[in-house]
Amino acid sequence: MRGLALVSMLALAGCMTVTQPPPGKTPHEAQSSRLTARMQAQKAARQFVSVVETVEPVAERECRRLAPRSNCDFQIVVDDRQGQPPNALQFEDDSGRPVIAFTLALIAEVQNADELAFVMGHETAHHIAGHLRRQEENAAIGAEAFARLAELTGASPSMVENAQELGAAVGARTYSKEFELEADALGTVITKRAGYDPVIGAAFFTRLPDPGNRFLGTHPPNDRRLETVRRVAGQT
Repeated sequence: MRGLALVSMLALAGCMTVTQPPPGKTPHEAQSSRLTARMQAQKAARQFVSVVETVEPVAERECRRLAPRSNCDFQIVVDDRQGQPPNALQFEDDSGRPVIAFTLALIAEVQNADELAFVMGHETAHHIAGHLRRQEENAAIGAEAFARLAELTGASPSMVENAQELGAAVGARTYSKEFELEADALGTVITKRAGYDPVIGAAFFTRLPDPGNRFLGTHPPNDRRLETVRRVAGQT
């Protein structure tokens, strides 16, 4: 699996030779910093591999139970591009296989295995619930509705095209908050059944900017997400 193979890059991240110490640091301090960075990278890599090996089979079982017609063969990969912010996302490859991608920054930033497990449970839940397909359907409905309205007003072809693009964007966002809460709920079940604590894992939200309750926002307020996790965890 390419994603797990890339984890070895984390362990090697601190192995590069630096001929001159950074400004303001003695050679001993620079060597100590490099050693600390390498140890942290190795710890993050081991934690990532352990969580993937534990959570993925549980997510696959839940997928086969709840969505038996779906492709439940999850592929977990690492986005090893430098400079990417902490992020995880779910998509499908050209063959329709579900892919869960983690950036190096997210792998390094989580504070414990529970947080990483919850993020993975959340992203696999998006696939199990069919959110990507439902979002595409909503975008198509929005595009068609806005295009028709533009045509009724006698808009030019270019204006109709702009309206169609706007409608697709609005349609895609229509139920995005509900999708996130659904993924939080199912992700909680997956996380707990994999042996991790979803309430501790959801603490990851407290370090993210709160999106509030903005009109057409893509994510619900953090407190609603945490409440959902606590409620479902107490029932599982």
